[in-house]
Amino acid sequence: MASSAEHDRPYLRVAAAIRKQISSGALRPGQRVPSTRQLVRDFGVAMATASRALRVLAEEGLVISHPGSGTIVRPANPVRKDRGTGRELTTGQIVATGIAVADREGLEAMSMRRLAGELDVAPMSLYRHLAGREELEHLLVRAVFGAHPLPDPGPEGWRAKLEWVTRLQWRIYRQHPWLPELVSLTRPILAPEAMAHTEWTMQALTGLGLSPTEHAREALTLGSLVRGLAATAAAETRDERETGQGTDQWWTALDAELDHLMASGRYPNLAAAPENAVRDLDGLLEHALTRHLDGLEIRLHQG
Repeated sequence: MASSAEHDRPYLRVAAAIRKQISSGALRPGQRVPSTRQLVRDFGVAMATASRALRVLAEEGLVISHPGSGTIVRPANPVRKDRGTGRELTTGQIVATGIAVADREGLEAMSMRRLAGELDVAPMSLYRHLAGREELEHLLVRAVFGAHPLPDPGPEGWRAKLEWVTRLQWRIYRQHPWLPELVSLTRPILAPEAMAHTEWTMQALTGLGLSPTEHAREALTLGSLVRGLAATAAAETRDERETGQGTDQWWTALDAELDHLMASGRYPNLAAAPENAVRDLDGLLEHALTRHLDGLEIRLHQG
């Protein structure tokens, strides 16, 4: 199932063409795939585009690169066989498995080859349902936001509505720490379920007398506030997973150095700050949300 993005982005078009050759058997396991220079000639694309197409295929586990000898189709595993489950594989199963893997191990662990292993199918089976990883990530975002329907009309009053949707988004990000990596303010994934959150927030602000620019910026600012703190929480989760060291352990390891810096007298305000002011991200979100909405309320009273 090819996405429309495959036709809009040259590197996806090139990757799809090579993928089709692999799935059809025109390119067999162990056989060299076209070089970047050949792809430039064949598809009329830039060298960077050709290189990116090969990286996409490598991330999907379809090809591997050998320095000095080019890129080849990944050799078949003679031990691996599709054992089947007695039921047909669906896109929903692939997406649910992708979410589970990303929740446990991060987005970097969610390769197409890994999902095929989790589902006990051959990697190429996934491409009957998805064009590639980029489409999978798009569907992950849709599934996660779609699992949290928005109320109609929601709580009474603009402030209660904005508090409600902000806290809902915070819960979503906390449940799925990888999500901030896929949500962008300037280059957003056009996922209707995610767009509905922005539309719902803008509707809560409708009729308050804000200019069109203020109206849009207010909704975008709230979403960015949540995502920014969520990205901090996600980085903490990733560091803990990679190092095996929790945040409390990390601070404990720095105790001596931190005490030395604070004893210097150069940072009296930092020295007086309570520990939970930094480590309690839930409290930090509530503080930021409350102060932001207080400021908006003053703005509305001023007209």
